[in-house]
Amino acid sequence: MHSISVIIITKNESANIRACLESVAWADEVIVVDSGSTDDTVSICKEMGAQVHITDWPGFGIQKNRALDRATKDYIFSIDADERVTPELRAEIEKVLNDVDAADAYLISRLSRFCGRFMRHSGWYPDLLPRLFRRGKARFSDSLVHERLIIEGKLTCLSGELLHYSFEDAEEVLEKINQYSSAGAMMMYERGKRTTLIGAIIRGAWSFMRTYVLRAGFMDGQKGLMLAISNGEGTYYRYLKLLLLQEKMEEK
Repeated sequence: MHSISVIIITKNESANIRACLESVAWADEVIVVDSGSTDDTVSICKEMGAQVHITDWPGFGIQKNRALDRATKDYIFSIDADERVTPELRAEIEKVLNDVDAADAYLISRLSRFCGRFMRHSGWYPDLLPRLFRRGKARFSDSLVHERLIIEGKLTCLSGELLHYSFEDAEEVLEKINQYSSAGAMMMYERGKRTTLIGAIIRGAWSFMRTYVLRAGFMDGQKGLMLAISNGEGTYYRYLKLLLLQEKMEEK
């Protein structure tokens, strides 16, 4: 039987972390890398038996690799603090751990919640993500945001879902739009991407249309419309911040 490490990165996740840890309490070890929480996140993690390491914040990709480097078991399961493993997914993971011919990495379907509703359209479902992998067979990209897992070897899918409590209210939506648009603009600028105001408007409008029409966001009802507007705003602000950043750099 294979052993498994769960890795989590946190900052001020006291509202989420207990339920997350309860859903992975069956793991052989849980590694938490915290970037300076000022709430009860660290104490909750320690109370529940997780290994906690406190560091600075270098971005999502590097931080997840820091957690990965501390894991010691055969398989790694990467989960965010606002996610939960369902009983069905746990059973699937345990089958992998008992399989001598298990694959190197597994895609898992994530069902995400937006302001009180689990979204089954809008491009949010099925959201297949590589989360379970053999130690030494994958690492995260060094991206500031929207990091990806770089995998070596065989990749296949698991049944069972990972529940994602991503945006519980409007305040959280606005906070994440601001956070991710700033990080995204910086990443695009560093890669040589440039834009105009018209370009930012067009991209924001296209993001809305893609979510609401092409990806059937209208089938998610009122929350689908809200999500489409949020996606459009997030894209617009990302490119607007890129425009302001490039103008600022040109002035120097």
